[in-house]
Amino acid sequence: MREKKWKGPKVFFVVLAISFTGILGGFYGTKTVFAVTKSRFEKLELFNKVLYLIENQYYRSVDTGKLIEGAINGMMETLDPHSAYLSRDVFTKMQEDTKGEFGGLGIEVTQKDGVLVVITPIDDTPAYKAGIKSGDKIVEIDSESTVGLTLEKAVEKMRGKTGSKITLGIVREGVEGIKQIDVNREIIKIRAVKSHIVKKEFIYVRLTQFQKNGSKQIGRHIKKLRKRIKNGPKGLILDLRSNPGGLLDEAVDLSSIFLKDGTVVSTEGRDPKNKEIRYVKKTGHKELEIPMIVLINGASASASEIVAGALQDHNRAILMGTQSFGKGSVQTVAKIDDTQGIKLTIAQYMTPKGRKIQAVGIKPDVEIDEAEGDWLSDNKKPPRYIREADLRNHLTATIETPEEKKLRIAKEKEDRKRRIAKFKRMKEKAAKKSKKEDVYKKYNPSEDYQVLQAINYLKSFKVFKKMVH
Repeated sequence: MREKKWKGPKVFFVVLAISFTGILGGFYGTKTVFAVTKSRFEKLELFNKVLYLIENQYYRSVDTGKLIEGAINGMMETLDPHSAYLSRDVFTKMQEDTKGEFGGLGIEVTQKDGVLVVITPIDDTPAYKAGIKSGDKIVEIDSESTVGLTLEKAVEKMRGKTGSKITLGIVREGVEGIKQIDVNREIIKIRAVKSHIVKKEFIYVRLTQFQKNGSKQIGRHIKKLRKRIKNGPKGLILDLRSNPGGLLDEAVDLSSIFLKDGTVVSTEGRDPKNKEIRYVKKTGHKELEIPMIVLINGASASASEIVAGALQDHNRAILMGTQSFGKGSVQTVAKIDDTQGIKLTIAQYMTPKGRKIQAVGIKPDVEIDEAEGDWLSDNKKPPRYIREADLRNHLTATIETPEEKKLRIAKEKEDRKRRIAKFKRMKEKAAKKSKKEDVYKKYNPSEDYQVLQAINYLKSFKVFKKMVH
């Protein structure tokens, strides 16, 4: 095959490169700048040649704008999963994400090895109610494969008119084939903070996303629950599980509620010597004494990891759960003009002790895997141990009157019947549940295995404190 000679316009970038050396020579040296700039413009000339060939020799006419946009997207994809070109539509929609209200499904997604993966479904959103789970791989959107789609394009396809239906093809670990899940798009109004009193004396507060004023809401919820607990709370559980992150300022504000002073987080940019440090805020609501546990899991990311890392490094809270997601990079949105821009990774987060989070995550002090509350109750075994009280004619701690003995025996018989009936109901419930699909269920922290384990640790806090002193 005959090689065709280049007949396109010559681009004389070298002349431009020479003009730059006068400006930059004082910093780098004329020869170095000339070599780097010359190399860059040679590559740009290569790009210009390829574009010219496509425009003139491709078998049908092409949209030059789309070609250039595709080239920019390809360039951004060589960086990292969080850097991206923001086209007009994406740039506009991105402005909605941290305001607490936006249209869509309510899932946080990323891309791993070219596959769209769910980081977390946000509480009470259509995706959460439809049964989508962290770790699900989205391989189809409305029966079309997601292979080859950029993250931004996939997100764009999942957005749509409020009330319209979308079908996601999900691959889930432990489930054969592709699971088709229908989800109705809605205006997502995120209720960032939820709180409960658990076991009558423990405060449970959950932050679903770091949006504006989230930390102030946390403070208000804690103060409100404090008043409802007669002798004051015995401990506090901050739930950051499946929290995908959000605003950095909110992470600093939330950490400041529980810390007196010191560093919350620092960032290390291109030059390791230039560090930006964010400190604990001295004002606002403070909770410095209450025993505290923070719950995290594999879908706790970004701002969640900043808070968890800060409280862990300051020895302010015990971290429980599973290792976090590991999103410790800092992005900025740089405007190209009023309608488009780029999201660019510019630094890495570090905890107060200088630990990097990126691709490592935060490891909990106490590792406890997740387990469904229903599973625990359905699989709970009846006590198999024979105790002293079960022995016939067992000796009681005090001398009983005949009437007291009669009442005690009657009570023991009634308790035994109640236990048998309870386990029978549990068994029937388990059998029925095994025939059903996953359905949305209102969350109850009193049935959450990890929350209950956190309470057990908080209950033992005073005991260990006494032992130490």
